[in-house]
Amino acid sequence: MDDDAPDEAFAELKTMHLGGWGVAQLAAGTGLAVYAMWVGILQPGFRKVPLKLQVPYIPASKAQVGNVMTLMKGRKGGFVDLGSGDGRIVLEAHLQGFTPTVGYELNPWLVRLARFHAWRAGHHEKVSYRREDLWKVDLTECKNITVFLAPSVLSLLQQKLQAELPDDALVVAGRFPFPDWTPCRIEGHGVDRAWAYNMQEQRQHTFKKNDTDSNSELAKEKGST
Repeated sequence: MDDDAPDEAFAELKTMHLGGWGVAQLAAGTGLAVYAMWVGILQPGFRKVPLKLQVPYIPASKAQVGNVMTLMKGRKGGFVDLGSGDGRIVLEAHLQGFTPTVGYELNPWLVRLARFHAWRAGHHEKVSYRREDLWKVDLTECKNITVFLAPSVLSLLQQKLQAELPDDALVVAGRFPFPDWTPCRIEGHGVDRAWAYNMQEQRQHTFKKNDTDSNSELAKEKGST
C-alpha cells in the first residue's frame, strides 16, 4: 500500500460501527500488533511483497456488500473476489446464486477466518477460499470479479485484468475506483460506493485513448519537422 493508504484506512474505521464481533474480527485480522507480528514473524514470505502492494484488512460493511451485489444483479456463473479478506463478499455471492464462488487471499489468518464464517453459515462445502497471490491467479475464465483494494494496487491490477479477462466480464471495485478506467455504473455513496466496469467497453475506451494519444504524438512530430 502507498503512504496514504493507512490514513485512508483509519479514516474509514472512524466511521464504521463494527460491534463486538466486528472489533474481534478486526483485531484478529489486522490489529496493529497482530498484523505487525504476522508480517514480521509469522509470515516471512509476505515481506517479499512490495510495500505499495500490501493492503490493510478492513471488513466490508453491509452497505458495501449490498452495493456490490446490486451491481452484479442479473449476472450468473462463477464469482471471484481478489483479496477476499474475511470472505463475506464471496459468501454473499454464493447466497445470491453465483457458482462456483472463490476468494483469493494471501493472509493465512484471514483465509481461516473466512472458512470459519462459511462453516458457521453452513456453506463451507459450497464456497472456496484459497491462499494464493492474486497476481499469479489465472483470470482468463472469470466473468464476475470483485476487488476491495488500495489505489496503488488497483493501478497495477487493471493491467492484469485487461490482459486476461474475457470481454463479457464485469469487474466491481469497492471503496476506491480504478484510476484509469471508466465505470459503466456506480452504486452507493462515500466509503460505501462501488464501481462497475464492463470489460468490452473498457477495452474500447482504452483503444480510443491510445489512438488519440498516438495521433497527438504524430501531430507533434510533424509540427517539429
